[in-house]
Amino acid sequence: MLEGNLTTVTEFVLQGFTDSPQIQAFLFTLLLLIYTATLVGNITIITLTRVDSHLQTPMYFFLCNLSFIDITYSSAIAPKTLANLLAEKKVISFPGCAAQFFLHSFSINAEVVLLAVMAYDRFVSVCNPLRYAVLMSRQECALLVSVSYLCGCISSVAHTASLFSLSFCRSRVIDHFFCDIPPLQQLSCSDTRFAHGVHVAFAAATGSGTVSIILISYLFIIFAVLQIRAAQVRWKAFSTCASHLSAVTLFYGTLFFIYLRPVPSSSADQCKVVAVFYTLVIPAVNPLIYSLRNREVKDALRRVILKAFVSK
Repeated sequence: MLEGNLTTVTEFVLQGFTDSPQIQAFLFTLLLLIYTATLVGNITIITLTRVDSHLQTPMYFFLCNLSFIDITYSSAIAPKTLANLLAEKKVISFPGCAAQFFLHSFSINAEVVLLAVMAYDRFVSVCNPLRYAVLMSRQECALLVSVSYLCGCISSVAHTASLFSLSFCRSRVIDHFFCDIPPLQQLSCSDTRFAHGVHVAFAAATGSGTVSIILISYLFIIFAVLQIRAAQVRWKAFSTCASHLSAVTLFYGTLFFIYLRPVPSSSADQCKVVAVFYTLVIPAVNPLIYSLRNREVKDALRRVILKAFVSK
């Protein structure tokens, strides 16, 4: 990969969080619990939306795909992070680093587009209830989800190709617990302006597009709901959007802090904490947001559990 008399980089060292064995043991236990909760919570959501007939609607079809994406990008990072917390040599191969970054980038970009799709779904449900079945047909929903995955794939290919075409010769030590753009660019001895431009262009296009869709959708929703005179109906309309708004706020808030902050504004340790939040904690929290605030999901879980016990 490197020319001249420079050494080809075949692996990186992930510096991780700390060198203290006691803190590493504590972090391993904590992150293992979080990752287990992510798998259990999201697999439960996927199972419920597939087996319960009451959840065979566009909103839960999108929620099922959101859970799949959460599992994907949490699994791209958590297993290697957990393994490194127990290992003396915290390394990741060059292809492994590229693969981890690709899955991470794909999942983030697909999720932001899917969150925008879910906002559009809520807009149609509240503002055009009589045409909802037509506008959000099974074919339309499948197309919207496919667009989310396609956008994630295109963005991820561009990000990965531009980042890993750089020459890395300054150091092999990544000051992070996974392969991400800022710490990898800091290791490069090539001109990073093109790669940085690609990252900014795709992030700006994806971010501005999805944020605009979400904001416009909710402006129309708020305007429509405020015209409803019955307080109970108005509250019910708002409550259908509460879970989605919570997920959007958590996800976008942490992403903006990581990727849009001024470089000197925060330390590497602060960035690692925030990165843990959006890569590991949010995927575990999303199922709770959509279940604790949603009576239909809780009722579906009760029916599935009851059916399982009765069948025995």
